[in-house]
Amino acid sequence: MPIYEFECLKCHKEFEELVFNTRAKVSCPKCESARVKRLLSAASIKSSAGFKSTAHGGGSCGGCSKGSCGGCH
Repeated sequence: MPIYEFECLKCHKEFEELVFNTRAKVSCPKCESARVKRLLSAASIKSSAGFKSTAHGGGSCGGCSKGSCGGCH
């Protein structure tokens, strides 16, 4: 059951939604518009040092080049 991030195309509010089915209808919690787009979000990892985002590489990831992340993201 993934949690997706969305942006409302009407009022521009960003929000998260637990989506059980990829075809489920999602609407904005602020204005109730169904005109939303799913955003690309970064994962985070919890360790003894706290939370760390995986968006900026990390570990053995060399970063993205030529539009490809080489499977590290």
